[in-house]
Amino acid sequence: MSTNANVNDDELEVWIDQELCTGDGICVEYAPEVFELDIDGLAYVKGEDDELRQEHRATVPLPLDLIRDVADSAKDCPGECIHVRRVKDAVEVYGPEAESA
Repeated sequence: MSTNANVNDDELEVWIDQELCTGDGICVEYAPEVFELDIDGLAYVKGEDDELRQEHRATVPLPLDLIRDVADSAKDCPGECIHVRRVKDAVEVYGPEAESA
């Protein structure tokens, strides 16, 4: 695991709370590179290796070129289950726990 000394201030990570996921698939429509519906009908994040991360609160790095798509999916998610946070301090920047600007 990276130490904070090696973490870029702009690095973000994303995770999905499956307990709140409604399985609508909006996230997959917005960012299929990051999200995928599994056989259980719930959405999961997936890593650069294209493997789903099914552990509770599993995170994956958020590529800079996908920030807008993932932020829009968090905003439009009916289950309000998508969380995007800064790696350096774990502050949520998009999602249900993010502070409104």
